[in-house]
Amino acid sequence: MNAEADALATVKDADRKHVFHSWSAQELIDPLAVAGAEGSYFWDYQGNRYLDFSSALVYTNIGYQHPKVAAAIAEQAGKLCTVAPGFAVDVRSEAARLIAERTPGDLDKIFFTNAGAEAVENAVRMARLHTGRPKVLSAYRSYHGATSTAINLTGDARRFGNDSATAGVVHFWGPFLYRSPFHSANETEESVRALRHLEDTIVFEGPQSIAAIILETVGGAPGVLVPPPGYLAGVRELCDRHGIVFILDEIMVGFGRTGKWFAAEHWDVTPDLLCFAKGITSGYVPLGGVAISAAIAETFARRPYPGGLTYSGHVLACAAAVATVNTMVEEGIVEQSARTGSELLGPGLRALAERHPSIGEVRGAGTFWALELVRDRETREPLVPYNASGGDNAPMAEFGTACKKGGLWPLIAGNRIHIAPPCNISAQDVAKGLAILDEALTVADAHMA
Repeated sequence: MNAEADALATVKDADRKHVFHSWSAQELIDPLAVAGAEGSYFWDYQGNRYLDFSSALVYTNIGYQHPKVAAAIAEQAGKLCTVAPGFAVDVRSEAARLIAERTPGDLDKIFFTNAGAEAVENAVRMARLHTGRPKVLSAYRSYHGATSTAINLTGDARRFGNDSATAGVVHFWGPFLYRSPFHSANETEESVRALRHLEDTIVFEGPQSIAAIILETVGGAPGVLVPPPGYLAGVRELCDRHGIVFILDEIMVGFGRTGKWFAAEHWDVTPDLLCFAKGITSGYVPLGGVAISAAIAETFARRPYPGGLTYSGHVLACAAAVATVNTMVEEGIVEQSARTGSELLGPGLRALAERHPSIGEVRGAGTFWALELVRDRETREPLVPYNASGGDNAPMAEFGTACKKGGLWPLIAGNRIHIAPPCNISAQDVAKGLAILDEALTVADAHMA
């Protein structure tokens, strides 16, 4: 065996024996062994290169191995690797300042967590303590994380095996015109009817019992669900009217993903609490957090906040955050993401829809898009059923295999492919990815009714 084959065998053997993987039946998976990555690509030990249209799990916003961020982490490690969260540290303070400068409104206080799910957990805790109320409302089409409260808030099928029915969570239907639960004919109707449904839910649950409403600004895992005009502003008004805390989950869409620093900017809406993670460090070192409004921060000005984490604001993670934000500013990556969406991905994906009848809808912004794949455009029957597995999921599995065979690593969820390359992907790589998708979509077309 050559050195590459030896390395592959060692990695695969240790993985099989000792690594317990997320969301998986352990004996039924065969993870790809990754040997390296750079920019918009990663590769395996056999020399196969993949153009990553998933940004790992939608977090390598500046691509893999950006030298400025890697150097900043190494420099920080040479000075101070870690210190307890109770101390004031230059790099932690600077990370908080840079984030607060970019969040909407008066979200000027930053509570650091290790990742997104912990940000959601703490945002909900803050809302409950601030209001003295127990319930939290979230959308059915949503994903907020896999920790205890976050998975109960989640609406998608990953909740099913974890739902305790004791978390004080009430789900409601958010807007989604393509599969409207409100039988709307246009975005205006969908927004009005979805808000009326939410208002009815508030009334019948008792506004005095509701601490918070949490929404993904743009629904990520449920399918890149872009809210219709007026919806987020309407939720803001409902929260203000009933004294409910408005939480926006920007874990997936923050830091340039939709062509803005935060997706809330598209609708000029400011929440009371904003959850972030992923793109803040491009995933180089785990970091998340909650940006907190002045009113909620005041609640804990002289009253201790009963929460904390051993690694809150870990200095290596904060160094990565500072370098990531500064790199995005220096290289105009947020603006590049916006241009890529409006000039390349949006037009390119819509052109694919004209050629492939399996594409029911194209939606997205910046470097965050989805193709809704269907068996029939008229009936909008999904290419595979909700929460499909095994043989029921064969059409999407075959489509995914075709993408990988062509050298594209896809992000597939249900009957959708999500297109989320690094925010600084080149025009040439966008064109290459779209060409591979064009070929792979013939597999989906073949499964149409």
